[in-house]
Amino acid sequence: MYDVIVVGTRVAGSPLAMLLARQGHRVLAVDRASFPSDTPSTHYIHQAGLGFLKSWGLLDAVAAGCPPIRHLNFTYTDIAIPGMADPSADGIDAVYCPRRTVLDKILVDAAGESGAEVIEGFTVTGLLRDGDSVAGIRGRVGDGPEQEFRAKLVVGADGSNSIVAKEVGAATYEGSPAACFIYYSYYEGVDWGMHHRTGFGEQQFASWPTNDDLALVAVMRKRDRFRDFRTDPDAGVQEIVDQIDPEIGARLRETGKRVEPFRPMLYPDNYRRQSFGPGWALVGDAGYHKDPFTGWGITDAFKYSQLLADLVHESLSGARPFAETMPEYQRERDAQSASTYELTQSISELTLTPYYDSVFRAASMSEHYSKKFFGLIAGLYPPDKFFGEAELTALYEEVNFPVADRHVVNTGVSA
Repeated sequence: MYDVIVVGTRVAGSPLAMLLARQGHRVLAVDRASFPSDTPSTHYIHQAGLGFLKSWGLLDAVAAGCPPIRHLNFTYTDIAIPGMADPSADGIDAVYCPRRTVLDKILVDAAGESGAEVIEGFTVTGLLRDGDSVAGIRGRVGDGPEQEFRAKLVVGADGSNSIVAKEVGAATYEGSPAACFIYYSYYEGVDWGMHHRTGFGEQQFASWPTNDDLALVAVMRKRDRFRDFRTDPDAGVQEIVDQIDPEIGARLRETGKRVEPFRPMLYPDNYRRQSFGPGWALVGDAGYHKDPFTGWGITDAFKYSQLLADLVHESLSGARPFAETMPEYQRERDAQSASTYELTQSISELTLTPYYDSVFRAASMSEHYSKKFFGLIAGLYPPDKFFGEAELTALYEEVNFPVADRHVVNTGVSA
């Protein structure tokens, strides 16, 4: 009998298993993959996410062999905001974009080294029940015999197609359609640094250095253009980069060499699912997903795995029952992620609303507010301050922003 079974051991499941095992709880973590294993991903870890890795003692391992990024180039049509957030309170002055073959292996190993039992190559075929409560899992390794494991709590950390979510019928209570598709691959001869560039015509390219002296280059367009794009993605990537930044397009053509197959991604819709019930919980993309445009998937997985681990520990140690801690987990996750969720849904459409156009355009004219912008992106500056009425009024006055272009300041952006 385990205290907790975690289904899925990537960027949400492994930290959860690790943290609970470090608290002395008996944890089983299973995944149908065997590691190292790849998965579609933006790779990007914000400073806030790196703070969790540092507190867990894993940052040095993740940073080894992965270039630090200390300057970001963010553009949206004709709005350009270059720079970087100030160092975080724990001294992190860079961001990293590790390959998932590297990052996920580090996390899985950390879970095992912390005392969690890890079974790789394990496919969950169903859940065990005790009345109305989930009581465990059944499944098998490869073609082996079916096995059953029981626990006080089963956590689905198994992504958007979570079998745990399906088995318990976790309802979606908030959502919106996905806007775009993404194609990405890895390139040699690309030394542009970090770029996140959205151009006219509803298209975007991004690039950042990763492991093995390679750069990830990704492009994004609206989903209705996916069929045409996939007929010749190399030409499509070149076309998008050329149109957004002809100079970088020329460099891609002259020195860039794609060294791996493309990874096409049609991401699922944005959603929040019911993420707890009798004997079960969901974390990571299993319970909450948003467009990858803002690169917050990994950081949010770390953040809410830590939150869930803290609350599960309270219940397992007898401080409070699951009937209190699990609703608190979902409320806190939703409240803390509200502004990021809203912002992501808006700007991932590849067109800015008049409100966001005004804010970002004015921010690009102010050196200190540009710092705040990158602090917002990094998870270090509170959204209620960045989008606060008093703060934006002061910004508009500082840069002498035309009154006619100042759209409504107070739009209800959540803190």
